[in-house]
Amino acid sequence: MAAAARPLVTVQALESDMATDGASLPLPEVMKASIRPDIVNFVHSNISKNSRQPYAVSRKAGHQTSAESWGTGRAVSRIPRVPGGGTHRAGQGAFGNMCRGGRMFAPTRIWRRWHRKINVNQKRYAVVSAIAASAVPSLVMARGHRIESVPELPLVVSDSAEGVEKTQNAIKVLKQIGAFPDAEKAKDSVGIRPGKGKMRNRRYISRKGPLIVYGTEGAKLVKAFRNIPGVEVANVERLNLLKLAPGGHLGRFIIWTKSAFEKLDSIYGSFEKTSEKKRGYVLPRAKMANADLARIINSDEVQSVVKPIKKEVKRAPMKKNPLKNLNTMLRLNPYAKTAKRMALLAEEQRKKSKKEKLDRMRKQITKVEAAEIKIASKAWYKTMISDSDYAEFDVFTKWLGVSQ
Repeated sequence: MAAAARPLVTVQALESDMATDGASLPLPEVMKASIRPDIVNFVHSNISKNSRQPYAVSRKAGHQTSAESWGTGRAVSRIPRVPGGGTHRAGQGAFGNMCRGGRMFAPTRIWRRWHRKINVNQKRYAVVSAIAASAVPSLVMARGHRIESVPELPLVVSDSAEGVEKTQNAIKVLKQIGAFPDAEKAKDSVGIRPGKGKMRNRRYISRKGPLIVYGTEGAKLVKAFRNIPGVEVANVERLNLLKLAPGGHLGRFIIWTKSAFEKLDSIYGSFEKTSEKKRGYVLPRAKMANADLARIINSDEVQSVVKPIKKEVKRAPMKKNPLKNLNTMLRLNPYAKTAKRMALLAEEQRKKSKKEKLDRMRKQITKVEAAEIKIASKAWYKTMISDSDYAEFDVFTKWLGVSQ
């Protein structure tokens, strides 16, 4: 994303100025730099870690007793226990993180890695992105600033603002350029912080108002603006990302003095010319000058060299399984048709013979046949009874039907 570029920026005159209206300045190249919220957020979170103070629990906490375990055999757990008697504390568990009055698990240490090193180029990229985002009204409004009555963005005022000494005059300046509603918003938002930060010298919180950037070292406006809630002041040569993008969010409402605005090109350079203040530094160039990808693809220059649309689609033929598909099998083995027919005929013959056999077995016999079977069974039974009284082996063999 890049800022909307304008060739000239009007310098807003104040009431105390001489009659030199209509002055304008060219837009610095830094205002056209690519806007990278990801880099700004990353650098802001790392820079903000560098102001932390180390904290830790006491080294003695939870160990200020001569507790020892009672060991096994007394039907209690083996946690160390406070010695003595005659008091509730005696016999209580100690030292463990699960015990009342014990130490915490993995106590915090002051040698934790509190601070972070950030690449210089990354820090510069983040600052440049934050400055460019401050020139986009939609981003400034999205951040919550009241800029409805501001004549234009970026907002540049004449250098007479740097000579303001009194806070009442500073408020008049803000009213003249339409920036006072944003300062009022910051003043009305003052509230008490939730949580324990109230006890730690950060009781009150409020929204951010405009940021005044001046160019002359030792300017008097620093003392004039510092008492207005939400309003901050910064030197153009010492711009801080924590002020340009509070909370890591782009779009801070910035009021530039004329001298500060003129210095931006020498401090940050351009896309071709290196910076005068930062050795060898060139503004980061965006990968794409035009982010409208659809317009690029459909342009005559691109469409004239791309390949034409493929109208005929060549699809791979579907491979059929010959074990399941008869036509495929016949192409591979013409005898398969005869073999299959023979198998079907053999199957039909088998079913037919089996059916005839079952029918014969299931056929009901006549009364005459039943009588004959009964007579034969009785005769066999009598023979078996008589042969059971054998005296010699030959009778037994006869009964068994064994021939000599």
